[in-house]
Amino acid sequence: MLVHTVYFWLKPELTPAQRAEFRAGVETLGAIPSVSQFFCGVPAGVPDRPIIDKSFAVAITVICKDLAAHDAYQVDPIHLAFIASCKQFWARVQIYDAE
Repeated sequence: MLVHTVYFWLKPELTPAQRAEFRAGVETLGAIPSVSQFFCGVPAGVPDRPIIDKSFAVAITVICKDLAAHDAYQVDPIHLAFIASCKQFWARVQIYDAE
């Protein structure tokens, strides 16, 4: 199994409509055939603690059955279309991949 977790920091000047467009775009990634499970969310309303980072705007976790499925995800037309249409909205992206 490969866990692909991505954190997005959106540009602060985005309008609510642009934020909604980004969220709709990121949700399309769950339809990629090589994705076993897909989760998307915003920072949780847990109490603040020094070790918790709530600075991101949106996070996704993509579960793939193996590295080959992850590699297929990376080049899938849905993923490429998301990047092309939504990269204008983010200021920073941080990715963590774990096996």
